[in-house]
Amino acid sequence: MAGSDIALFALNASRGFGKQVAARLNIALCDHEERDFEDGEHKARPLENVRGRDAFVVQSLYGEAGESVNDKLLRLLFFTGALKDASAAEVTAVVPYLGYARKDRKTKSRDPVTTRYIAALLEAVGTNRVVTIDVHNLAAFQNAFRCRTDHLEATGLFVEHFLPLIGNGAVVVSPDAGGVKRADRFRKALTRAAGKDIGAAFMEKYRSRGVVSGETFVGDVEGRAAIVIDDLISTGTTMVRAARACRERGATAVHAVATHGIFVGDAATVVADPAFDSIVVTNTIPPFRLPADLVEKRLTVLDATPLFAEAIRRIHTGGSLVELMGGDED
Repeated sequence: MAGSDIALFALNASRGFGKQVAARLNIALCDHEERDFEDGEHKARPLENVRGRDAFVVQSLYGEAGESVNDKLLRLLFFTGALKDASAAEVTAVVPYLGYARKDRKTKSRDPVTTRYIAALLEAVGTNRVVTIDVHNLAAFQNAFRCRTDHLEATGLFVEHFLPLIGNGAVVVSPDAGGVKRADRFRKALTRAAGKDIGAAFMEKYRSRGVVSGETFVGDVEGRAAIVIDDLISTGTTMVRAARACRERGATAVHAVATHGIFVGDAATVVADPAFDSIVVTNTIPPFRLPADLVEKRLTVLDATPLFAEAIRRIHTGGSLVELMGGDED
């Protein structure tokens, strides 16, 4: 890929991910500077000429020691503004994990709708396009932004991984009713790849003030492998509830799969739970909160950088992103 008119940056917190994306595009990351000041303020600027170039900035918005979600968001906003001021033709924010996207509607009086506020902030600094993968609520994400958005899906990665594991049959399980559409997209893709019907099931779930309830299970998993799919694993309680329900109903194996592995709270205990035969995530968030031996024994981390590299390639060259977004050409 010719790199003369494309400028790919990765802010320091996401530099490892960005380097992998750059390698797949056969280009080098552009140089930039990030400076921290004694009072907690910071600045970031490109160290290369971006005038008239398509600029892409990789920054995944998850919190970690020394840099919160808010820190990373501000760095992305300030750096985007600096690129626009430096006369970049277009600036695309490449956000493997989009923080604050889970609060996409009002569930209580006077609730914030942070998905919309994040969109407004990115647009305010001149972001022309946002690329992310498997947000919590696709409709809310698409409706929040006025700039262009591209929503990638990890479905293809999951199908490739699970195709050899489904044996005599499988059921795709949504751990709550809200994720049924996501689970059904994966089920249909797995059915096409396997050449045989894959079943569907879902579990009832209600959450209020951090308390999860609901026991109804719809679907038949007896004698088959159950693949429980969600957009993310946070504490893991939603996944383990569904996994245990599948075991109780005769599933021969239970696999958990999610694009984003946040793994907070008591997630290590959940990951180690014998209800799971395997747990599969992507590298949009490194599993740094889990003990290294647990990651090695219990976790499979799939590489999402090829999806992002191909999206950047097609955006830059004017190609179609339909298949990367889980859709079909008309």
